[in-house]
Amino acid sequence: MKLQLEKFGKTLISRELGSEAFKAFQPTLRELPKNEGLEIDFSGVFTLSPSWADEFLSPLLNQLDERLVLLPSDNLSVHATIRILEEANKQSFKMQP
Repeated sequence: MKLQLEKFGKTLISRELGSEAFKAFQPTLRELPKNEGLEIDFSGVFTLSPSWADEFLSPLLNQLDERLVLLPSDNLSVHATIRILEEANKQSFKMQP
């Protein structure tokens, strides 16, 4: 399954909004078959803050582990945020080349 993060907005900032987005995504996540992965597509997102991503992507990584795949992005805020989360959580995201 592919998730376009842009559906949550073009500017993804604040812990509160990230937490709300994660809760809103839960029904869809529960329908994800156990053998299927989730691809995160950042296209259309202008800004991704570490706080928003920590509330949305970190729990997804904890739930899905290797089944969570981040698609390539040329957005510098996405790259910086992913790096910050990996250092803070001491976990790596699976990135599609």
